[in-house]
Amino acid sequence: MALAGQAQAQSLGDLSKFSLEELANVEVTSVSKSAEPVGAAPAAIYVITSQAIARSGADTLPEILRLAPNLHVAQAGASRYVIAARGFDGAPAAQNFSNKLLVLIDGRTVYSPLYSGVYWDMQDVLPQDIERIEVISGPGATLWGANAVNGVINIITRGAQETKGGLVSASGGSQELAAAVRYGGEISPQLSYRLYAKTFRQRSTRTDADDSAHDYWEKPQAGFRLDWTPSPKDVVTLQGDVFDGFNAQQGAPAENISGHNLTARWTRSADQGSSLQVQAFYDRAKRSAPRDGSGFWVDTYDVDLQQAMNFGPHQLVFGGGYREVRYRITGTPTLFFTPPARNFGLWNGFVQGAFALAPTLKLTLGAKVEDSAFEHPQVLPSARLAWTPSNEVTLWGAASRAVRSPTPFDRDVGERMGALLFLVGDPDFKSEKVTAYELGAKVRPHPRLSVSVSGFYNDYDDLRSIEPTIPTFIPLHWGNEMKGHAYGLEAWGDFQAASWWRLSGAVAWLDEQFRFKPGGFGLLGPSQAANDPKYRASFTSSMDLSRTIALDATLRHVSAFPEPRLPAYTELDARLGWRLNDDISVALVGRNLLHDDHQEYTDGTRIPRNVSLDLQWRF
Repeated sequence: MALAGQAQAQSLGDLSKFSLEELANVEVTSVSKSAEPVGAAPAAIYVITSQAIARSGADTLPEILRLAPNLHVAQAGASRYVIAARGFDGAPAAQNFSNKLLVLIDGRTVYSPLYSGVYWDMQDVLPQDIERIEVISGPGATLWGANAVNGVINIITRGAQETKGGLVSASGGSQELAAAVRYGGEISPQLSYRLYAKTFRQRSTRTDADDSAHDYWEKPQAGFRLDWTPSPKDVVTLQGDVFDGFNAQQGAPAENISGHNLTARWTRSADQGSSLQVQAFYDRAKRSAPRDGSGFWVDTYDVDLQQAMNFGPHQLVFGGGYREVRYRITGTPTLFFTPPARNFGLWNGFVQGAFALAPTLKLTLGAKVEDSAFEHPQVLPSARLAWTPSNEVTLWGAASRAVRSPTPFDRDVGERMGALLFLVGDPDFKSEKVTAYELGAKVRPHPRLSVSVSGFYNDYDDLRSIEPTIPTFIPLHWGNEMKGHAYGLEAWGDFQAASWWRLSGAVAWLDEQFRFKPGGFGLLGPSQAANDPKYRASFTSSMDLSRTIALDATLRHVSAFPEPRLPAYTELDARLGWRLNDDISVALVGRNLLHDDHQEYTDGTRIPRNVSLDLQWRF
């Protein structure tokens, strides 16, 4: 079942539109780069549907991603979010940041090549334009490359032909103000377009002394999409965005953020499910702090080609590409990069085959080779086996290897304390590596019940550490002197209690053990690698109280962070929606309803309760 027809479902929010069987047959592409039902995909993948986004009331990407039970989402300030899969959400005191998650928006990678993490305050999509978000926990490097170490987030928006007409939305509440407008139509029967503009302002969060953290965030953005079908087998897409925003920051200079991007893609379908796709994109990201003159700009140019072919029951997908990154960093007397500017490239090629060993047994083998300016060529292999004895059961296992490639922050950074050079990068810094093993099961024991369970064991090596210079001790420098493992369990399920009532639950457990390799100094201890909660759980109730009124509520719990310690917290989000007619709807949305405020991240501020009124008009 494709989600392209969910525009009406999103407007109505009717739970009966899609059964659990239909949701299990939603086609995803992130696991194999070819369409397959999510219920049969050999990976821990969760799909956030457009219907779920509409019923949540979330209006920013980080808040939407809270819907994925295989992600840990922590808000650290008005504009600061930390998002991770299977741990490694950072240890800020050791300048270790979440950097092992690959994020794509319509095929455009959005992680920063300066440090491999994501500036979430710079990523945005109009929620009503999202078709689905595919969230994989576990490595995806064979298809997607470096930095797909612990997970992949693939955000897929609707085609322009699916968003015809107008949309106006506005919301206002105790913590936020937002507005958006979108219009789409046809230039010809083969050429459709979409234009949008949106803006929002997040008010400041709170300090431990219950004062304003003075970290408010505002960000207007606009964009377009064109879809052209010159023939029944060809689709050409051109899309782009531009934004300009402002972040106030607690205890640091305020930042201006801006950027723009342009993506062009051509897809040709052939007989028997084969296809060819060529994509190119350009992306510019810029941040600056006028008060101290610091900042950077990064230009990314990327071109990729992939070919998918079917040979009876077997599939083969292969391709490659080139990415060039150009940047310049303006440092401060205490934080700088040497050299302050670079141009570097990344070549890659991959091949993956899915072989039907039997009608119910599929083996997927693949490998990717990457060559960058910072590291010698690396091979990233994977093997996946899926057994589907019936439409209701899929058992799968996987073994794979992934890396986080070196960045300018690893090799070129320098920090001073006064006149003393305190920390420098390591020009010989190596990739951080993981070998991952996974087992999982997806079952529907009853038409009203579906469950997904996956277990994993990740073996890490060459993790970044802080090492002294011998014999002077100072300056400290980055090293690769840590290793260790993480293992855990993720499970989620849905129960259709009635045609008008659906219940969903999820739990995640994670255990991390890191140590220094022989020769490692051990400065700051192994907790510098990561500081993650051991348990997470959520429970969601979605009810259609009538044909026009819907009530959704999610209770979420996150256990304590171990070192530095942060207490556990439990919070409640809810939305009461009322459809006045087919075109106009109103909703009352509440977030963090159980407390006046709470803290979600170790170096974060306190996140206040937020209650807002949302209006939406389609025409």
